[in-house]
Amino acid sequence: MRTNRVKVTPSVAHWHRHINGVQAPQKIADWLSNRDSLTARLMAHSEQFRVHRLSQGRAKCLADEYAEIRLQRTLQVTAREVLLCCDDVPVVYAHTILPLIANAKQWPLFASLGNRSLGTTLFNDPKVKRGALFYARLHARHPLVKRILSLDLIQSPVPHLWARRSIFTRLGSPLLVTEVFLPDIDHL
Repeated sequence: MRTNRVKVTPSVAHWHRHINGVQAPQKIADWLSNRDSLTARLMAHSEQFRVHRLSQGRAKCLADEYAEIRLQRTLQVTAREVLLCCDDVPVVYAHTILPLIANAKQWPLFASLGNRSLGTTLFNDPKVKRGALFYARLHARHPLVKRILSLDLIQSPVPHLWARRSIFTRLGSPLLVTEVFLPDIDHL
């Protein structure tokens, strides 16, 4: 009997609905699977929390993202990339996208966040609904890991980085947040 196997290339992540699908160690599994505000949790684990915005503007969405925000193919989106830092140490790389058709009524504060936390905005807005969490091990050839490596944030080679993502919806408009946990998260 022949089984059809899904071929997963390292440049496209295989996202799992359950945390056990990525076989993360208990400590990182706890960070990944917690549905509360990651910003609030990082603040509680540090003396000083800071958001460092790397970029925000138009960009092409990734091959494993477009369907999540209801696009038919890889297209231009509004993208935001930040580092979440605890005591001046980057511990999470966050990547957020939303369709270009999203408007200021649907996401009123997104364009003007600057170095402020998106998480605080999302979790304090009663119109925002969070979808399920999905989990992945991102390998070195995944575009987000390539971006992280280009920032020289990781001192020694790692086989993969742990990540989670979920869709937030406000007034019918989807916003995809992907959080990649950097090795220094273990020190919190």
